[in-house]
Amino acid sequence: MSQVAMVTGASQGIGRACAEALSAAGYRVALVSRSEATLREVADVLPGESLVLPTDVTSAEQLDAAFSAVESAWGPVEVLVVNAGAAMSAPLVKTSDDDWQRILDLNLTAPFRCLRRALPSMTSAGRGRVVVIASTAGKHGGARTAAYTASKHGVLGLVRSAAAEVARTGVTVNAVCPGYVDTPMTDESVAHIASGTGRSPEDARSILANMQPIGRLVDPAEVASAVMLCVENGAINGQGLNVDGGAVQS
Repeated sequence: MSQVAMVTGASQGIGRACAEALSAAGYRVALVSRSEATLREVADVLPGESLVLPTDVTSAEQLDAAFSAVESAWGPVEVLVVNAGAAMSAPLVKTSDDDWQRILDLNLTAPFRCLRRALPSMTSAGRGRVVVIASTAGKHGGARTAAYTASKHGVLGLVRSAAAEVARTGVTVNAVCPGYVDTPMTDESVAHIASGTGRSPEDARSILANMQPIGRLVDPAEVASAVMLCVENGAINGQGLNVDGGAVQS
């Protein structure tokens, strides 16, 4: 029987690309996101079996219920891709407590809860893969992104600590760190740049594309390919793999 995977933030962008890659590789894929309608659109195009689980991952109760639903239907999650996240841009001194907490809840606390919930069954079985979608913002600091950057630095620390704990169990925990990817999240950044600078959306998009040495945005499928490398290779553990066209060199 095919293995069981779960992808959070699976309704669009990187999460959808990861779900498609896992399904194409023969995994049964549990799709997690807040929007049931968009999840069903993803489920309709997957080649393999899927579960649609509308979930707010910042709710501990809803997240636990999603894992329980997968376990009831298929058994324990064996491959977990933690992708749900959000960005925001504001000067540090204008970042409110609510903004700070909202970003940390989604980008750091939710991944922590996912790991805490998934790892026991993986370590008991002697196999498992966790891949968290982080960001190159977890590798360096950037102006006007204090909350986002702090959350991504934090999630890399979480990944590294978890990887060290499970290293001898047959389970691996890694992060993939994209640069600017051609996703709806980047569309929001483009709109923000355009409105703040008076530039056209096309010019704003070019600014982001040219921040990467390859001169273009990363394709979501390229991020999914790095995720699948972490899934397939048991010797990769505790890493933050950059997928950014060479902007941040490890």
